Parts: sequence; structure tokens; C-alpha cells
Amino acid sequence: MSLRITKNVTRPQAVTIHVNGREVAAHEGESLATALIAAGALTMSRDSQGRLRSPYCNMGVCFDCLVQIEDRGRQLSARACMTLVKAGLRVTVAHE
Repeated sequence: MSLRITKNVTRPQAVTIHVNGREVAAHEGESLATALIAAGALTMSRDSQGRLRSPYCNMGVCFDCLVQIEDRGRQLSARACMTLVKAGLRVTVAHE
């Protein structure tokens, strides 16, 4: 179930990204945090004590949306709110 706003919104054609091995529809150019939240992935990282963290500031300051990304064979840690979706991304988020 998508949590996206759909009324009076136009987006480019959906592309597929993989989140913890699951196919997720997303739109190129939107932030990865937006795509993850729309897909129901509300927790993305863990703090130093192992507690789950959700996006907080959505502008790259807090690092609570830190995810692991595989892009063209490279493994990266990135802030989901500052990373743009592109087809084929493989993303690992913290989950319960």
C-alpha cells in the first residue's frame, strides 16, 4: 500500500528499487526517504545503543535516515533524505 499523495500530483514513470530485498516502486528524482516512507519503511537506522531511528529533519542535518546503498557494485552509507532515487538502487534499512 502506497502512502503517497496522489491528488493533483504528476510524477515521472515509476522505477524499481530494492529495499531489504523487496521490490519497491519509486520515482526518479524524489528523495530516497520519500520513497521509503511511501513504501511503509519508517525506520531506517539505529543509534549507538541499537534503538531504531526514523527520519527526523529531512534536510540532511540529523543522520537519523542513514541507510546502506548498493549502487553499481559500490556499497555506500548515505542519508536517505539527501539521496535521489534512481532505477536499480539496492537499499538496506534497519528494521525490527
